[in-house]
Amino acid sequence: MIDPQASPPSLTALTTYLLSRTGKTARSRLAARFAERRLRLWHHAVLAALSDFGPHAQRELAVRLAVDPSDMAKILDELAEDGRVDRVRDSADRRRVTVTLTDAGRALLAELDAEAAAVQEAVLEPLTAQERAQLNALLSKVFTHLTGEA
Repeated sequence: MIDPQASPPSLTALTTYLLSRTGKTARSRLAARFAERRLRLWHHAVLAALSDFGPHAQRELAVRLAVDPSDMAKILDELAEDGRVDRVRDSADRRRVTVTLTDAGRALLAELDAEAAAVQEAVLEPLTAQERAQLNALLSKVFTHLTGEA
């Protein structure tokens, strides 16, 4: 009997299909873990960007993460409410708001990074350490090709 849940072999023969399905599954698992904490993936992305790149103008942060500016404002409202980020208006240009990661934000980022690592461990469980490194290198190469990012 054929598994009614099985993906069509003509699709699983496509690497892009496998990438898409694997990515959706991994994203869903991580989103579910964050939701238990009443957080979303965007909270993690904002905290990571501020940690990696330092303070940002709110609009520049929205551009960097490809988030609609109004959605970014909501995400930052939630993070600021919990003391994870500080937002300060530029005295020279009142329209410009600079966002900075706080110590509480760094602590939360460390917890979310650990959650992400646990999900990654579960998703990549069938692979050896060498295979994981190879997969990362290959995906990084494709990512760089598609985005132009180094």
